[in-house]
Amino acid sequence: MKRKLKIVVTFLFIAISIGCSTENALIISPTTSPPKVNTSLSLATLNYTVNYLALGDSYTIGQSVCETCKFPEQLKESLRNLNLQNKFSLEVIARTGWTTSELIQAIDINKPAPNFDLVTLLIGVNNQYRGLNFSIYEKEFPQLVSKAISMAKGDKNKLMVVSIPDYTYTPYGQSFGNTENISKEIDRYNSFAKTYCESNEILFINITDITRQGLNNTNLVASDGLHPSDYAYRLFVERILPRAVTILNK
Repeated sequence: MKRKLKIVVTFLFIAISIGCSTENALIISPTTSPPKVNTSLSLATLNYTVNYLALGDSYTIGQSVCETCKFPEQLKESLRNLNLQNKFSLEVIARTGWTTSELIQAIDINKPAPNFDLVTLLIGVNNQYRGLNFSIYEKEFPQLVSKAISMAKGDKNKLMVVSIPDYTYTPYGQSFGNTENISKEIDRYNSFAKTYCESNEILFINITDITRQGLNNTNLVASDGLHPSDYAYRLFVERILPRAVTILNK
């Protein structure tokens, strides 16, 4: 009897250990299945290493998801998988909590080379979250766009601006209260960015609506109850990837 009990305990320990070791692994269920692959996408064989620069805050660094789960990493891998002969490098200048001012300062400190073939910019949520005057974003967002273009070999067609997610559609976000007002403020930021980009013929990609499904689909929210999950970032990439392919195929 003791021997049988020991075997059962040992088995349970192994099972628990295996479960713990896969904590950060991608778990796919019927509700978190990956987006459908667009089989019509085709990336040319390029005779150079594609340099990709991702600028932003927690939504770019991938707060609360694994290192390879953040959307820039998923975008890089998705591009690579379209043509395994191509090589890619990724540089990320982002940190949780950064406002437009702090991102500008970080770019000035890091001084990235102006040789990027692809640049993404996603910034502004912390301006809103900290209650900063909207005029700061109106002034600094165009500055960031200008800096991003200069790092994209001076070609605005290599830049993709991504809209700000709405954090109120998360369990933690609901605790802030006045969620309707926060969503309106986020809309104001996104509206300004979109209008600016469209008037300057810069690509603007909306992903905010994806994050606004977070209360109905908890698979879109990371374990911290606030940030997007790896699955949400997959959906971001589903929208960004075709535009990135078009840029690189030019």
